[in-house]
Amino acid sequence: MAQILDPLPPEQSGKSLCCYVNATSKIQVARISNIANWYFERVVFPGQRLVFEAPDEAQLEIHTGMMASAILSDTIPCDRLVINEANITELKVDSDKSNDDSRDENSLVSSIHSKNGDNTKPLIIVG
Repeated sequence: MAQILDPLPPEQSGKSLCCYVNATSKIQVARISNIANWYFERVVFPGQRLVFEAPDEAQLEIHTGMMASAILSDTIPCDRLVINEANITELKVDSDKSNDDSRDENSLVSSIHSKNGDNTKPLIIVG
């Protein structure tokens, strides 16, 4: 269910349920700033799914967090993020799988943090 903290202005007629997934390893800020009299801004953690309601003409800005700043990295029309009935079923199935205690958290972490040219190595404590 969408968490609506800032309801849409009453003059907004067409609205849709939308979903954005942060598929990066960085914290992002999702913001909609092109709708008059409405404020929408949420922090989206790596791997997190953000479900929200927005006007059809809204543009979702994605700001990627850096040290003490954020850079506008993408602008996505919300009509490309609309959830239809087939997507809702898929979201529920994915959610049920993520609640399964038998999942392999290491594979989840490695898939989030893997990128080409990543030279990080695990810390080995000898003693």
